[in-house]
Amino acid sequence: MTAGSDVTVVLVVVAVVLLLAWLVWVRASRLDRLHRKVGASRAVVDAQLVRRASVAAELATSGLLDPASSLVIGEAVWGSLTAGGAGDVPPGLLPVDLREPLAAGAVTGAVDRAQVESDLTAALREVLDDADEVAALADDPEGGRLLDALAAAWYRVQLARRFHNEAVAQTQRVRRGGIVRLLRLAGHAPEPQTLELDDAWPQGLPRPGEGTRATRPGATETGA
Repeated sequence: MTAGSDVTVVLVVVAVVLLLAWLVWVRASRLDRLHRKVGASRAVVDAQLVRRASVAAELATSGLLDPASSLVIGEAVWGSLTAGGAGDVPPGLLPVDLREPLAAGAVTGAVDRAQVESDLTAALREVLDDADEVAALADDPEGGRLLDALAAAWYRVQLARRFHNEAVAQTQRVRRGGIVRLLRLAGHAPEPQTLELDDAWPQGLPRPGEGTRATRPGATETGA
């Protein structure tokens, strides 16, 4: 083998090594970006869930609901806002007459976030699946405001959770790649999981922009 051939072989080997190193770097960088994207999207979901719970707390304490419904929603709100040991419910969010009995029956320790959020969804649907009940709430200015705020928050929860789950699915696909598994590019980072909870839209609650008047039976498009 001539000297020129030796140089050519060395250059080919170096090029292959550099190419492989570049491919590994690209894959590792992409995986790192995806992990950060999942973390950011989960934070957005959590923020929107807190927003929904806060509006639900206002509804429960507005005096527009019957006492039983207020207590059921208030209890579900408490579970949502304290899920996972996140801390106490912010002062002023719930009145003392509702806050004290809920705090007395609160379960300490970490809880299943998906379950408590599903419980809040179920509690709200008990009221908001009824179009007549929603229309009656909308007739009150404060009730209309709360319904609009709740619809906006609920829509953002659904949207944020969908984006989060899509980011998780994409990350899981990359982590299953041969190079990632062979070289352990994921390191000790736990595999992200989708957030599965009941956030189905209440039948009686109009979506943002639809208007609450449309829920009243017999109402026309002009609200007559």
